[in-house]
Amino acid sequence: MLNNYTRITIFLTLVFSLLLSSCSRLGYGILLWSIDDPPIDSGTVLPVYIKSNIEKIWVVGVPDTLKSQKDYKKEVPLTQLEFIGNKRKAEKRAQEFSQYALSYAENLQDGLPIRDNTDNNSRRVYRLRLGEIIKILDVEKGNPPISTTGDPLPGDWYKVLTSDGTIGYCFSYRLKIFDQREGSVQSSLSAQRESTPDPELDSVLSRIWSAEIYSQMINTKRFNIQSLEKKYRFDPGQETGIARIVLPEIESQFNYQRIISEGDRAWNFEGSDLQMVLRSYTTLAVQFTDNTGVKHTHLFVNLPSKVDDLILEENARRETQFMTIYEQGPVFTSHNYGTITFLQTGDFTWTGYDLLVPYLISADTRGSGRIDMDLYISPSYEERFNGAFSMRFSDIRSNNTIYLLYAIDNQGLRLEAVPEFGIEDVTVMRRSSSPVVLYFFKDTPF
Repeated sequence: MLNNYTRITIFLTLVFSLLLSSCSRLGYGILLWSIDDPPIDSGTVLPVYIKSNIEKIWVVGVPDTLKSQKDYKKEVPLTQLEFIGNKRKAEKRAQEFSQYALSYAENLQDGLPIRDNTDNNSRRVYRLRLGEIIKILDVEKGNPPISTTGDPLPGDWYKVLTSDGTIGYCFSYRLKIFDQREGSVQSSLSAQRESTPDPELDSVLSRIWSAEIYSQMINTKRFNIQSLEKKYRFDPGQETGIARIVLPEIESQFNYQRIISEGDRAWNFEGSDLQMVLRSYTTLAVQFTDNTGVKHTHLFVNLPSKVDDLILEENARRETQFMTIYEQGPVFTSHNYGTITFLQTGDFTWTGYDLLVPYLISADTRGSGRIDMDLYISPSYEERFNGAFSMRFSDIRSNNTIYLLYAIDNQGLRLEAVPEFGIEDVTVMRRSSSPVVLYFFKDTPF
């Protein structure tokens, strides 16, 4: 006698068998990842009979030439088949896909990221193991990663599929592209090794690490745009296998094979003497030993804002500062020191400054140039001055720049020349012991 459990099992098996043997189908789809048994190439149009979200599979029909028995069916992971529906549309899609239907790639860089967009700064959705095989789905336009020389890396952004179903974009510089007829679509032994997840490393590699001096700029709210534009940083180089340190005093690169854990929040770049230690969520210490045996440690920070955003904000501040002077004038005249005209573009012209030659203004200067609101003032000067700026004369022969504190009142503009030694980084810290003070009245229309 059969018990109830056995009867139910037999009944369900019969129902499932009837479904598989029926001729009803959901539609047609394109195989994205080839099948070994029976051998079906990716890009093949297949009839689709069942979709199981629970089992995460499609049940598809096998091409007639490969059937070993009537109505032979095959299970395919959901992510390895693109369901189209209509057969004619599926065949059209297969034609579009044919250029990459047999294209796969082997990863040559442990930790190479797959991203959610075709940009090196976009979010990482997957980290490839060394030797891992991925399926090429398409080529896409995007921004190439930058090499250690500052030039774009050669290669293309590919839309790719991993064996576990992750879809994203990967730059080809560290990929070996091959046709499935030329090599196995199974991952090499190095990729089959046991891989211990390292979420902290993933977190470190997903963030941008900028020079510590930028954090100091944010804390003091005093920004040096020239320094920001240099993009001083530490780049782990997941796309290239070349880590890079870029700082005012050093620019070095380190070739490595993979990044391996060396204990609590510490990692070695295998194949080089480079190490990194995560001191806090936002602070990363990077260490290496130079050719003389001296060990160097540099700190990098994960900023709350992108460097490009800091540059935009600082430019906006400078424009606002300049407009306070422009709107007060824009023409200012002194009986002794001539007339300064500020233009809305940030340029200026100055005539009649003969009494200031040569101790403040060069004799061969032609009297025009550009105002750069690139200076800050010490807090001790804030009661007497509104700010400071650089006046850069544009005459090529002199390349003359003077630095001026300024104060605005109802009648005009007071300027005080600042010696270059009185400026530290971008801040006026000291005045001259015998300051040159210039007062200009604003022109009043009759």
